[in-house]
Amino acid sequence: MDNKLIVILGPTASGKTHLAVQLAHQLNGEIISADSRQVYRGMDIGTGKDLDEYTVDNQVVPYHLIDILEAGEQYHIHQFQQDFLKAYHDIIVRGKTPILCGGSGMYLEAVLKGYEFTAIPINEGFRETLISKSYEELLSNANNLVRRDGFKPDLSTKKRLIRAFEISQFLSQNPDFEIPKPAIPQSIIFGLNPDTEIRRERITKRLYQRLENGMLEEVKALIESGISPEKFIFYGLEYKFITQYLTGEMTYEIMVERLNVAIHQFAKRQMTYFRKMERDGLEINWLSSQNPLEELIEKII
Repeated sequence: MDNKLIVILGPTASGKTHLAVQLAHQLNGEIISADSRQVYRGMDIGTGKDLDEYTVDNQVVPYHLIDILEAGEQYHIHQFQQDFLKAYHDIIVRGKTPILCGGSGMYLEAVLKGYEFTAIPINEGFRETLISKSYEELLSNANNLVRRDGFKPDLSTKKRLIRAFEISQFLSQNPDFEIPKPAIPQSIIFGLNPDTEIRRERITKRLYQRLENGMLEEVKALIESGISPEKFIFYGLEYKFITQYLTGEMTYEIMVERLNVAIHQFAKRQMTYFRKMERDGLEINWLSSQNPLEELIEKII
């Protein structure tokens, strides 16, 4: 592959981790995770690390950017870009094949398109002034964002809108700030997108399996270790809804029902983001669900 980065992406429960590990085993490769929550130690079941999958024929496939921080610490895209490049070059130097795998579209795109504005620091004080405002109120003021070449604010969620205003404020206060240009590796991108009904069945089945395997206990133990419930609500999905159940905001039955719906909606948003990546110029080779490993190997060898 001449040091080319292989990327495997897909929505939650699409089987991307299994495919990436099987491919790495065949190509003497190593996995770089592109998951915004798997970086945290102790957040295992809720993030779907499935570390058992990284063993094939009694051989462990090496992985990177999993379990690198304590739960509760901050991690953002600029750190991910730096950590990715470090892992990528380390893998290349040792003559292995780098395989980037994940479903966090913004993390993937930050690497594949070289996001420049991620280096702008977080301003917690400024964020506090915006957090109480509604998404609609923030969006109505989006025309006031400072524009600069290469800055395309993401207005899709409240969290991303707040970050856009944060970047805008920094640029207005620091007009001469030199934005570092990240290195962009040469890559080939593959995607998994199972039929909607298959994906929905997998998501619901996996949710109940994780609940049976101790996901509630995992969140409870982390909160008892000193991490605030507000922090877990920020992590979203499993951690948000389980925390709300543990703090008495909803019953177990309502928690499971709402969480199930939220994960399905999340998978749909992931696919929307991947389609946006295609419209913005990234070519994604979508694999069939019949035998994706064989199809993938045929395309790269």
